[in-house]
Amino acid sequence: MSHPDNTVPKTMSAMVLSGNGGMDMYEWHTDWPTPTPDADDVLIRVAACGLNNTDVNTRSGWYSKGVSEATTGGSYDTVSDEDPTWGGRPITFPRIQGADICGLIVAVGANVDPARIGERVITDNWLRDPADPLNMDKTYYFGSECDGGFAQYAKIPAANAWAVNSDYGDAELATFSCSYSTAEGMLTRADVKAGDTVLVPGASGGVGGALVQLSKCRGARVIAMASESKHDAVRELGADMILPRMPENLNAVLADEQITVVADVVGGAHWDTLIDQLERGGRYVCSGAIAGPIVNFDLRTFYLRDLTFLGSTVIDPQVMGNLVKLIESGAIKPALAATYPLSELVAAQTAFIAKEHSGNIVVQP
Repeated sequence: MSHPDNTVPKTMSAMVLSGNGGMDMYEWHTDWPTPTPDADDVLIRVAACGLNNTDVNTRSGWYSKGVSEATTGGSYDTVSDEDPTWGGRPITFPRIQGADICGLIVAVGANVDPARIGERVITDNWLRDPADPLNMDKTYYFGSECDGGFAQYAKIPAANAWAVNSDYGDAELATFSCSYSTAEGMLTRADVKAGDTVLVPGASGGVGGALVQLSKCRGARVIAMASESKHDAVRELGADMILPRMPENLNAVLADEQITVVADVVGGAHWDTLIDQLERGGRYVCSGAIAGPIVNFDLRTFYLRDLTFLGSTVIDPQVMGNLVKLIESGAIKPALAATYPLSELVAAQTAFIAKEHSGNIVVQP
């Protein structure tokens, strides 16, 4: 391991998840072992780390097939130890969660250029087999199947630490990695481009707001759906039209629109109403189901309208590089809702689950 001096401590503060369950499964430690980078890794001193639904869903066990409710942040009695998590592998405990890191490289493994020490980076959270990087079955997720950024230090493969040259603050940069790469991954898979009209439910959330901005970057028209109290925040992201979270008659409201893409992380009881908005040949892309994973699916709508349905979890390899370029050019802006000390993660996640905010919540060591 290479580092400029001996200032990397042997222990660190970390918020450690001890198992599936409620908030009481989080344990605050001030003497947790600082990770040592393997040969192809870098060690990052974490400046800020964003919160995401993945953290809540993994803690609560929501990814279990035995769970059919909406994401609430509570624990579930039907969780199976054999169920896969975010990346498709069973999770082991204790685990340090947190994927959206912004920080500085302070040490590198034997195979990494020491010149990278001092780089300000954000993280690409999909960890791949270097010998088979396109094989989705060999991917796993940072902060889920391995330890992440709810700590003072975190290690990650050097290829997953992206140097970023930006005037945005640490907390602002910590809003991008998960939410915006998820959104850009969805739009890439759905091949969104100029001429498309994209309908975005849940547009005030981290991924939803990213979908609005990134769709506009592609030249698409964007119709956003959000609670009316959050419309001003969504409007600042560039949406062309803003609707209530679920209008009483969505078909009538959108009668003059040609919706070519629905980009959804909401799901739930109104899912079939969203699908009804797609024109013939339209695309539905999904990367979440915070309002509930079990939906009413009429196969006739699907095949009679020649629709394409796309799941999006593992992002294409080019997504993160494209995202960094957009950040550095200023084409997209962070939507930072609030910051909390890392030691107050439970309060931060409680606010995150309440969904009264617009944008992303970040913790800082």
